[in-house]
Amino acid sequence: KRLAADLDIPVEVVGAPTARAADGLALSSRNAYLTPAERQAAPALARALGRAAERLRAGDPVEAVEAEGRAALEAAGFARIDYFEARSAADLSRMGPGALTGETRLLAAALMGKTRLIDNLAV
Repeated sequence: KRLAADLDIPVEVVGAPTARAADGLALSSRNAYLTPAERQAAPALARALGRAAERLRAGDPVEAVEAEGRAALEAAGFARIDYFEARSAADLSRMGPGALTGETRLLAAALMGKTRLIDNLAV
């Protein structure tokens, strides 16, 4: 939305909920590349985002929540975590230290086996 507004692009950006499997994994064509064992572990990404959102809503510090999220992904077997961050929903800027201020989006990208999974969640 911010990009369209900044560049005066005459479009309306309409957000929609992420389509998810019953176990919470965001639906993506990339999921087909997961082995059966990786597919079993992959929903940990959505669970980590959910737990992080709960903690942020409770007023826990952003830095601690992000660190716990990264640790949860490592424990679940993700090979590499590209990011697990709380960002401003308005412009995706980094959140300041401490508790949340304003609308927030949790963003995550991590490698499960050879598959890079991405997900996000509103807080």
